Amino acid sequence: MTDPSTAPVPARVRSDVAHNARVWNYWLGGKDNYPVDRVVGDHITGMYPSIAEVARADRAFLGRAVRHLAGDVGVSQFLDIGTGLPTFNNTHEIAQHTAPSSRVVYVDNDPIVLAHARALLTSSPEGATEYIDADAHDPERILRSVEPTLDLARPVAVMMLGILNFVLDTGEARGIVRKLMDAVPSGSYLVLTHPTLELGGEGNEAAMRFWNENATPPITARTRAEFAAFMDGLDILDPGIVSCARWRTEPAGSAAEVAQFGAVARKP
Repeated sequence: MTDPSTAPVPARVRSDVAHNARVWNYWLGGKDNYPVDRVVGDHITGMYPSIAEVARADRAFLGRAVRHLAGDVGVSQFLDIGTGLPTFNNTHEIAQHTAPSSRVVYVDNDPIVLAHARALLTSSPEGATEYIDADAHDPERILRSVEPTLDLARPVAVMMLGILNFVLDTGEARGIVRKLMDAVPSGSYLVLTHPTLELGGEGNEAAMRFWNENATPPITARTRAEFAAFMDGLDILDPGIVSCARWRTEPAGSAAEVAQFGAVARKP
């Protein structure tokens, strides 16, 4: 991947304001970020030293969840909303390695993500990978756009990792999840991660405040009860709502806890 700081800046891209997708990429060790992203990322790391561990734990949780759904459960369709910049172990790579016929649709609305996704997110011959430019705030548009890549009459794993925290109104966030899950059939799954202040992480609250003053989009943490409410009416898989670093790790509970909830739930 090329370094955006050495390439022309695409239209619609603010290279003077840090953006979540690029800062997250920086914390994961990627190169698709601008100097302002690295400055803000380093400042937040100084306030909240475990933030890079959160990013890595979130990515590892994605891998475990997708392998379980594609392999153990047999789900062959994935809708990954708020995917961010392509990096290592992307959803389609894990799903199609586990089940080559898996079909994956990525959703994001950042122009840099769009450019990289369309260049890099290629599919296995047996499966399909598509990227749509849409906003998580507009679930109706997302649902209109996923077909024919996904068949909404068959089970779908709806993946929303670290995205609902950018929907500041909790009622709106719950409404988005409800509309998405209402549109998929029984046997579908919801995969979530979300930052919280309830799992420790000294400096987390101050770091979020700094982010909201210096970067985009703004972010919010939520409580366990608020996180659980996203899965109302769904059956939450064992081990329930835990730090995403501890979801189905071996041996159980062996990983260091990070301040990010993770859970997978099934639509009955």
